[in-house]
Amino acid sequence: MAKTHGPALRWLQKAVATLLFAGYSPVAPGTAGSAVTAAAYFFLCPELQPVHWLLLLAGSFAVAVYAAHGMAREWGPDPGPVVVDEAVGFLTTMAFLPASPGVVLGGFLVFRVLDIVKPPPARQLEGLPGGWGIVLDDVMAGVYGNLVLRAILALLPA
Repeated sequence: MAKTHGPALRWLQKAVATLLFAGYSPVAPGTAGSAVTAAAYFFLCPELQPVHWLLLLAGSFAVAVYAAHGMAREWGPDPGPVVVDEAVGFLTTMAFLPASPGVVLGGFLVFRVLDIVKPPPARQLEGLPGGWGIVLDDVMAGVYGNLVLRAILALLPA
């Protein structure tokens, strides 16, 4: 018999997977999830040290895979309300970069475009089972976004 979670744990898993229910946005839930993450990042994480970045990325990735996997079992593959993957993708985009308003806005825009377009291998990663596929395609979009932002920052005058 499969083990089921109690109502409080199910509610918490749903709250995490939907980024405090931003994923229920009737319009562009992925963009809503990314916007919530960008705002929280700007106000809560402006200048993280490298070790803190590594802990944030690893912890958010593990929590996202777990929460997304649980909701995928209930709602089906890559359910729309699950937007915790956008949070991890956006954080990957911003990793080790300055948190100025322009960079955060640029990171938000670049990540959203790359998450929608899903350049290879992001599209292929989406096919992985459960929470892995839900989250890893966004991480790959975030890696690309981080590289794009670094290139833009390198080209800007000092």
